[in-house]
Amino acid sequence: MKIFSASQIKACDAYTIHAAHITSINLMERAAAACTEWLIANMPKDSIYILLCGSGNNGGDGLAIARMLHQTGYSVKAFLLNFSGQLSEDCQTNLQRLQSIDNNLVELLQPDVFITDIPSNIIIIDAILGTGLNRAVEGWIAQFIDHINQLTNTKIAIDIPSGMPADMIPANEGDILKVNHTLSFQLYKRTFLHPETGSYAGKITLLDIGLHPTFIASTHTNYQTIDEEKIKTLYKKRAPFTHKGDYGTALIVAGSNGMIGAATLAAKATLRSGAGKVKVLLPQIGYGIVQSSVPEAMCITSGENHISKINCPADAQCIGIGPGIGTHDYTIKAFADFIEQHKNPLVLDADALNILAKQPELLHKVPAGSILTPHPKEYERLFGKTNNTMQQAEHARTQAMRYNIYIILKGHHTAIATPEGECWYCTNGNAGMATAGSGDVLTGIVTGLMAQGYNSYDAALLGVYLHAKAGDLAASKYGQQGMIAGDIIKNIGEVWKEIERFL
Repeated sequence: MKIFSASQIKACDAYTIHAAHITSINLMERAAAACTEWLIANMPKDSIYILLCGSGNNGGDGLAIARMLHQTGYSVKAFLLNFSGQLSEDCQTNLQRLQSIDNNLVELLQPDVFITDIPSNIIIIDAILGTGLNRAVEGWIAQFIDHINQLTNTKIAIDIPSGMPADMIPANEGDILKVNHTLSFQLYKRTFLHPETGSYAGKITLLDIGLHPTFIASTHTNYQTIDEEKIKTLYKKRAPFTHKGDYGTALIVAGSNGMIGAATLAAKATLRSGAGKVKVLLPQIGYGIVQSSVPEAMCITSGENHISKINCPADAQCIGIGPGIGTHDYTIKAFADFIEQHKNPLVLDADALNILAKQPELLHKVPAGSILTPHPKEYERLFGKTNNTMQQAEHARTQAMRYNIYIILKGHHTAIATPEGECWYCTNGNAGMATAGSGDVLTGIVTGLMAQGYNSYDAALLGVYLHAKAGDLAASKYGQQGMIAGDIIKNIGEVWKEIERFL
C-alpha cells in the first residue's frame, strides 16, 4: 500500500472529485459517514460524544459526524474552535447544516477559552487540525491540546491527531493530541509509523472513502507498506518432485563463548524459512550445543571460543554473519579477510555490523545487494546520529543508495531501505518482539530465503513480513510479555500456511 504525502493526499482528493463527478462536500460526506459507521459499530451503544472541530476541512468532517450521530439517536455536542477567524467553505456548509437541525448542537469557542468538567464517560472526537499542518502548533491551540491530553476520556482522532504533521516529526511532540484511536482515510501517513508520533495515534483504522484508484495507481511515491497484495507477488510456491538441493544451502556464521544461543536461534529460523540445507560455522565451544539442539543443521567449527576464520562452503548460496560472534580481535580479522574476498550478497547483523562500525572502510567492500539488519543503535554506530527515527529512515535510504545495499532498520514498524531509494514499512509486529534473540531469528529467515533463490529485494520484504507476522501469532498465544524469540520461530510455519491461503 502506498503512503502519500500531505500534498499528494490533497491532490488525490481533488482528482477524485473531478474524476468521479462529485463535489468536495460529497467527498466529506463519504468520510464522515465512514467514521460514523465505525463509531456506531465499535463504541458502546449508549455513548455520548463531544466533537472538537477546527475551522478547516477536518473540522468540517467533525461537524458532519456530529450531525450524523445526532440523526442516529446519539447525544452529541460540537465545539467549533475559532482560531483562524474564517471557516473553509465545506466547514461552513456543515456548520450551517448542523445549526439548521438544532443550534444548540454546536458552540463557538473563542480564543483562550477551554472546556472544563467533561465527565470521563464522554467520548472526545478530535477534528481540530488535519493533514494540512506543516508546522508546530502554538498559543491557545497548543494549550488546548495539552488540556485535552490531561483528560482520561476515550479520544478518537479523525484522519490524523491534531498537532501531528503527516510528513515530519515536530521538535515538540508534546503539542500533539494523544488519542486511543485514529480513523484515517484509505492510506497511512508516515508519522503513524514512527514511535515519536505514532504513539500519539493509538490504534490506526483505515477507512475506505472511495479515493480514485487511477490516481493512487499512477502516482509515484518512495514510501509503501508491505501488505498481502505485495506478498502475493513475492511468494514462490514449492513445486512437486523437488528435493532439498532445489532449495539451497544457507551458511550461518554465528556464536562465541556465552553467545551460542544466537547461533541456535538463527539456524532454527533459517530452517523454518524453507532452506534446503543449513550449515552453521561457529567456534568449537558451541559445537555440541548446536548439534544437539538443531539436529537438522550441519556444523563447521572455527576457533575455540571465538570464530577465527570464515570459510565459505562451495555449496552455500547465501551467508548470514553476525549473531553473537563478538568483536574479538581475531574475529574482526576473520571478518575483514572474508569481506575482502567475497563478492556475493550477504546478510549482516549484530556483531558483523559492530565490526563494520569499528572499521568503516570495510563498508565499501560489502558486496552489492547485501542486506544489513541494524536496530536503531547499531545503525547509529554504523552511519551516525540523526534527530529522530524518520530522519534515520531517510538517512538509511541515502546509505542504501550510496552503497548499493538493503538496510532493514528494525523497530516496531520496521523500515526497509532499498538501493533504488524506496522505503517499505512493515505494519505488523508488536512490542513483545523486543526480546533477546528476535534479531537473530530475522537474520536466519532472510538468509534462508536468499539461499532458496529469492533476490535481495524480495528476501528483505518477505523476510520482514514473515518475522513480524510470526511475532504477532506468538503474542496472541503467549502475550507480549510472555513470548520469547523461540516462539517467533515456532510460528513461522503458520505464517507460510496463511500466505498459501490468501494466494
